[in-house]
Amino acid sequence: MNIPEKNTIATRLHNMILLVGAGYMAVEYAKVLEATKLPFIAVGRGEASAGTFKNSTGIDVVTGGIEKWLKTARSIPKTAIVAVSVTELGSVTKSLISHGIRSILVEKPGGLTAVEIKSVAQSAKRRGADVFVAYNRRFYASTQKAMEIIHRDGGVRSFLFEFTEWNHLIAKMKTSPKIKKNWFLANSTHVVDLAFFLGGKPARMTSYKSGGLKWHPAASVFSGAGVTLSGAPFSYSANWAAPGRWGVEILTAKSRLIFRPLEKLQIQKIGSIAVEEVKINDELDKKFKPGVYKQVRAFLSNKKNLLTTGEQARNLKYYQKIELG
Repeated sequence: MNIPEKNTIATRLHNMILLVGAGYMAVEYAKVLEATKLPFIAVGRGEASAGTFKNSTGIDVVTGGIEKWLKTARSIPKTAIVAVSVTELGSVTKSLISHGIRSILVEKPGGLTAVEIKSVAQSAKRRGADVFVAYNRRFYASTQKAMEIIHRDGGVRSFLFEFTEWNHLIAKMKTSPKIKKNWFLANSTHVVDLAFFLGGKPARMTSYKSGGLKWHPAASVFSGAGVTLSGAPFSYSANWAAPGRWGVEILTAKSRLIFRPLEKLQIQKIGSIAVEEVKINDELDKKFKPGVYKQVRAFLSNKKNLLTTGEQARNLKYYQKIELG
């Protein structure tokens, strides 16, 4: 008599989205899933984060960690979103792949180190899993509008970007030293990914670095330039020991598109020195964490503009060149 009921529960679980994590980003994903009425189950580790998640969303979290849950679950969902700490991204994603989950969205950058990211990409390829890295700035309303203007203007002619990080804040953060040591990959690639997403991937590049900080001894000042596969020149800079902010500027034959901050879009038109704000429909970026709503919808539908772990692994060659010079 209980078999049909068990089968129903198993089927329901299989069709749910598995949300791994109970921290800040997991809460943001939960808000989107709730708003779109998509069934999901949240699995976290500790009681404290689970309590915060419940207070923020009204949804209970299964505690004890994902490994324990995977061993005891009646059925495992076919789709997952991984929103755990950067130090756990790689191991959790590979565990999900090994348990048969074939559609995964993992928080950026997909692993703590280049080695981990490559390992995730290899696991995904070996098991035939579709694993995507969640760079939500690709889905900002400002980015979407810029893509329209770039297409209208006939493409990108050149671009530049800055990924300065705020040492005065990061040095005081209680974040793991492992994450701080890999800060460029873990955080700065938000900007670099957006720049190369809009401007095009590098064909060749010359990079320089200098300085260093207590929490990031490898370097604190970065500069370089190159040319994309389509022939568009680009340049970049960052000084983590001086004032600055993230920014991207895309130049077409008719427009200079300015992202400062990245959530906003300004334009300087040919023949004018005036810089004007571009009107964008950013209602979803105000209601939810910017970019996350459209990113989740893309992940669950057409996968358009998402970055695969295979592509991320290939991107490492120029990420490492920027960071290491």
